[in-house]
Amino acid sequence: MNAVRSVRRVAVVTGAGSGIGRSVALELARGGWAVAVAGRRAAALEETAALAGPDVLCVRTDVTDPEDVAALFTAVRDRFGRVDLLFNNAGTFGPAGVRFEELTYDAWRSVVDVNLTGAFLCAQAAFRQMKGQTPRGGRIINNGSVSAHAPRPHSAPYTATKHALTGLTKSLSLDGRAHSIACGQIDIGNAATEMTAAMQTGVLQANGELAAEPVMDAADVARTVRHMAELPLEANVQFATVMATNMPYIGRG
Repeated sequence: MNAVRSVRRVAVVTGAGSGIGRSVALELARGGWAVAVAGRRAAALEETAALAGPDVLCVRTDVTDPEDVAALFTAVRDRFGRVDLLFNNAGTFGPAGVRFEELTYDAWRSVVDVNLTGAFLCAQAAFRQMKGQTPRGGRIINNGSVSAHAPRPHSAPYTATKHALTGLTKSLSLDGRAHSIACGQIDIGNAATEMTAAMQTGVLQANGELAAEPVMDAADVARTVRHMAELPLEANVQFATVMATNMPYIGRG
């Protein structure tokens, strides 16, 4: 077992094998954080770690599995001694283009399991560790979406879970007060990642048309997460929206 290292700030980033999770892990590492990257694909995590530098721990994790989540936070405690930040980022869109009346139970459940139950399990594990460590406290940042405010067509599972994540964020903010645990949410619109590649070729709009949408660099999201993370625990960004300036969100529909 690796000896516990004394570091100033320790972050856990889920869904860190690609996209926003990878960008945030890299940004935090550049800022001097020790980072634990978690996700289902071990090879992708190793790629993130290779880009981020030496102070990175890779833990293959299925966030829907309570035992995997417990093992993740045990590994982080054993390596770094504490957790100062959880970026609760793992998520899935679910099946694309499936009409509500044709959505299967399994498809619904798979999105709920990752986006909501997975976020709950990771937040609970982080909360327990932050409450018990010395110095006490830490910060949880949940990756919401502009879909927490307005849906896209045929997106019921994704939209419902992102609305629910807002409720989880508020509850964590309230319950964490007594333990120096802050919780905020970042709602992201059209960051350029593997998951949003279709945005630039054409996606279904509320009027039934297909249209390409502008995107933004995921690094711009990562800088915002780092800003939220590095505030003193006496201050909190409760909700932040970072979006491509010209995406059809304001006035959507």
